[in-house]
Amino acid sequence: MEQYNVTGMSCAACSARVEKAVGKVPGVTACSVSLLTNSMGVEGSASAAEVIAAVESAGYGASQKGGAKAASAGPAANPEEALADHETPLLKKRLWSSLIFLAVLMYFSMGHMMWNWPVPQFLHGNHIAMGLIQLLLTVVVMVINQKFFVSGFKSLWHRAPNMDTLVALGASAAFVYSTYALFAMTDAQVRGDMGAVMDYMMEFYFESAAMILALITVGKMLEARSKGKTTDALKSLMKLAPKTAVLERDGNEITVPIEQVQKDDIFLVRPGENIPVDGVVVEGSSAVNESALTGESIPVDKAPGDGVSAATVNQSGFLKCRATRVGEDTTLSQIIQMVSDAAATKAPIAKIADRVSGVFVPAVIGVALATTLVWLLLGQTVGFALARGISVLVISCPCALGLATPVAIMVGNGMGAKNGILFKTAASLEAAGRTEIVALDKTGTITQGEPKVTDILPVQGLTETELLRLARALEQKSEHPLAKAILQRAEEEQIPAEEVTDFQALPGNGLTARLNGA
Repeated sequence: MEQYNVTGMSCAACSARVEKAVGKVPGVTACSVSLLTNSMGVEGSASAAEVIAAVESAGYGASQKGGAKAASAGPAANPEEALADHETPLLKKRLWSSLIFLAVLMYFSMGHMMWNWPVPQFLHGNHIAMGLIQLLLTVVVMVINQKFFVSGFKSLWHRAPNMDTLVALGASAAFVYSTYALFAMTDAQVRGDMGAVMDYMMEFYFESAAMILALITVGKMLEARSKGKTTDALKSLMKLAPKTAVLERDGNEITVPIEQVQKDDIFLVRPGENIPVDGVVVEGSSAVNESALTGESIPVDKAPGDGVSAATVNQSGFLKCRATRVGEDTTLSQIIQMVSDAAATKAPIAKIADRVSGVFVPAVIGVALATTLVWLLLGQTVGFALARGISVLVISCPCALGLATPVAIMVGNGMGAKNGILFKTAASLEAAGRTEIVALDKTGTITQGEPKVTDILPVQGLTETELLRLARALEQKSEHPLAKAILQRAEEEQIPAEEVTDFQALPGNGLTARLNGA
């Protein structure tokens, strides 16, 4: 599966449009677009240039993941950067700017008109000036939120209206009609018809146009925050990868960024350090905690010739290793890629949601037009009928259906990754939700993640307490992971610690020491 970054999408109708456009490219056998991660997975023989051209012809932008720009940034930087939440800070800034101007607009349009809040003296009775102030403030809010209009009308031009189209049409209709009422007011003022001037004052919907944009921006910001949080678990998986490695070159130790490690380089790992890349032990012995990758709670003993994996933790001895797989070839990178692929695939339920979202926007526009027309036929004024039509557009704007399903799927993938459970596809995740019985074969283990002493079996002539006393004396100088479990049990049993001499660890064989001369 080839992965792409897609830009310009704002709702499920957008992702459905991109999928449809790419699906028509000759050679594409499968395509799934994730609105949540702004990514696209494509299978088939079609070239990247053809796929990107299809996305651009649909009115969106695309770039291949792992391209020249990504490669220069390093293998680890690219996926983490792709999941970074750049959207929420921008939307927060947009929202606060909109609310400041909206508050001033509401003061003039509602505060003064309905509750007679004070305004400068020259505005008293000057209805045209009040209308102009409202128009200018609305224009400012519209410029701040111009993304709705650019995306909405662009998608309408490509005959694939999205949720932004509903916002843009609703706000534009309110603004255009209010501007018409303002010009009609100037004509009434010239004619001296003050009654008509007051009537037109009631036809202003400038605050509605601005309020639509501000409220939908609140929704967009909440959506962006939920998107950002659902990828946190995947980002924490990526952070397992060390950022630097200690290499041995010409007899010297040098610390280099992880991107500079080459295959067959000799790297050094001290106790407590993370292993930077996949490799083979050439010197030293130790116990390595591989639970981050395998879920195995007991650290694995390593000796010359044994393999080690990136992001696992060296717990006791000093290791000198030769790099065998680096960058995107490491086991950790392949796991991250698998989880990312799962996020880019669609569960069957998500495909249903996308199909509904694809026809949702045109249907809403049709209902809004029908609503306006019916009220006009019933003899209501243009302003009254338009207000009802705009209400239909605005109420339908939040794309809950299209976003809720992918958010739920991404939360499932993310929580799974956080707990060491990985899903190859979103369909597997959906199937797991209906699982009632789980069967594990003899290689399956369920543990709490840390070793504990469960039984003490002394040889004949030795009591359990005596064996635990001797074990504690030996293990208190050991760095082996199992030593901690034995010391914990000894403390629970309140076995006193005794000092040993001539302590020696024999990797793979145990410990030896002298206690009271024995």
